[in-house]
Amino acid sequence: MRIAVVVALLPLAAVAFTSPGFARPGDQQEQSKKKARDPNETVCEQEDVLGSRLATRRVCMTRAQWAEKRRDDRALVDRSQTQLCVASGGQCSRGN
Repeated sequence: MRIAVVVALLPLAAVAFTSPGFARPGDQQEQSKKKARDPNETVCEQEDVLGSRLATRRVCMTRAQWAEKRRDDRALVDRSQTQLCVASGGQCSRGN
Protein backbone atom coordinates (compact mmCIF):
# COMPACT_ATOMS: atom_id res chain seq x y z
CA MET A 1 0.00 0.00 0.00
CA ARG A 2 2.80 2.44 0.90
CA ILE A 3 4.63 1.69 -2.32
CA ALA A 4 1.52 2.56 -4.33
CA VAL A 5 1.28 5.93 -2.57
CA VAL A 6 4.94 6.71 -3.20
CA VAL A 7 4.67 5.69 -6.86
CA ALA A 8 1.54 7.83 -7.24
CA LEU A 9 3.28 10.89 -5.75
CA LEU A 10 6.49 10.65 -7.82
CA PRO A 11 5.09 12.55 -10.84
CA LEU A 12 3.91 15.34 -8.53
CA ALA A 13 7.34 15.62 -6.95
CA ALA A 14 8.99 15.74 -10.37
CA VAL A 15 6.70 18.59 -11.43
CA ALA A 16 7.34 20.50 -8.18
CA PHE A 17 11.13 20.31 -8.50
CA THR A 18 11.18 21.31 -12.17
CA SER A 19 8.63 24.14 -11.88
CA PRO A 20 9.81 27.75 -12.33
CA GLY A 21 9.11 28.53 -8.66
CA PHE A 22 11.63 25.96 -7.43
CA ALA A 23 15.03 27.59 -6.90
CA ARG A 24 18.06 25.70 -8.13
CA PRO A 25 21.59 26.66 -6.97
CA GLY A 26 22.58 28.76 -10.03
CA ASP A 27 19.19 30.41 -10.46
CA GLN A 28 19.67 33.04 -7.77
CA GLN A 29 22.51 34.70 -9.66
CA GLU A 30 20.45 34.77 -12.86
CA GLN A 31 17.48 36.30 -11.03
CA SER A 32 19.63 39.01 -9.44
CA LYS A 33 20.88 39.97 -12.91
CA LYS A 34 17.31 40.21 -14.20
CA LYS A 35 16.22 42.31 -11.23
CA ALA A 36 19.09 44.78 -11.61
CA ARG A 37 17.46 47.41 -13.77
CA ASP A 38 19.01 50.58 -15.08
CA PRO A 39 17.67 53.51 -13.02
CA ASN A 40 18.25 55.82 -15.99
CA GLU A 41 16.09 53.79 -18.38
CA THR A 42 13.02 55.73 -19.54
CA VAL A 43 9.70 54.03 -18.84
CA CYS A 44 6.36 55.29 -20.16
CA GLU A 45 3.00 54.59 -18.52
CA GLN A 46 -0.58 55.45 -19.36
CA GLU A 47 -2.31 57.51 -16.66
CA ASP A 48 -6.02 58.21 -16.42
CA VAL A 49 -7.05 61.85 -16.72
CA LEU A 50 -9.01 62.97 -13.68
CA GLY A 51 -12.57 63.94 -14.51
CA SER A 52 -12.75 61.71 -17.56
CA ARG A 53 -13.71 58.08 -17.84
CA LEU A 54 -11.99 57.52 -21.16
CA ALA A 55 -9.10 59.95 -21.56
CA THR A 56 -5.57 58.85 -20.75
CA ARG A 57 -2.21 60.53 -21.11
CA ARG A 58 1.24 59.07 -21.59
CA VAL A 59 3.81 59.95 -18.93
CA CYS A 60 7.48 59.11 -19.46
CA MET A 61 10.11 59.25 -16.70
CA THR A 62 13.23 57.36 -15.72
CA ARG A 63 12.95 54.44 -13.30
CA ALA A 64 14.58 56.59 -10.61
CA GLN A 65 12.01 59.34 -11.15
CA TRP A 66 9.14 56.82 -10.97
CA ALA A 67 10.57 55.47 -7.70
CA GLU A 68 10.87 58.99 -6.27
CA LYS A 69 7.29 59.79 -7.34
CA ARG A 70 6.01 56.62 -5.60
CA ARG A 71 7.91 57.56 -2.42
CA ASP A 72 6.54 61.13 -2.50
CA ASP A 73 2.98 59.91 -3.13
CA ARG A 74 3.25 57.40 -0.28
CA ALA A 75 4.62 60.09 2.08
CA LEU A 76 1.74 62.43 1.13
CA VAL A 77 -0.83 59.73 1.87
CA ASP A 78 0.86 58.86 5.18
CA ARG A 79 0.95 62.53 6.23
CA SER A 80 -2.68 63.14 5.31
CA GLN A 81 -3.79 60.05 7.21
CA THR A 82 -1.88 60.88 10.37
CA GLN A 83 -2.69 64.60 10.64
CA LEU A 84 -5.62 65.54 12.85
CA CYS A 85 -8.49 67.50 11.39
CA VAL A 86 -9.67 70.11 13.90
CA ALA A 87 -13.11 71.60 13.22
CA SER A 88 -13.25 75.35 13.74
CA GLY A 89 -16.28 77.37 12.77
CA GLY A 90 -17.64 74.71 10.44
CA GLN A 91 -14.38 74.45 8.49
CA CYS A 92 -11.70 71.84 8.85
CA SER A 93 -8.18 73.15 9.33
CA ARG A 94 -5.07 71.05 9.77
CA GLY A 95 -3.77 71.15 13.32
CA ASN A 96 -0.24 70.32 14.46
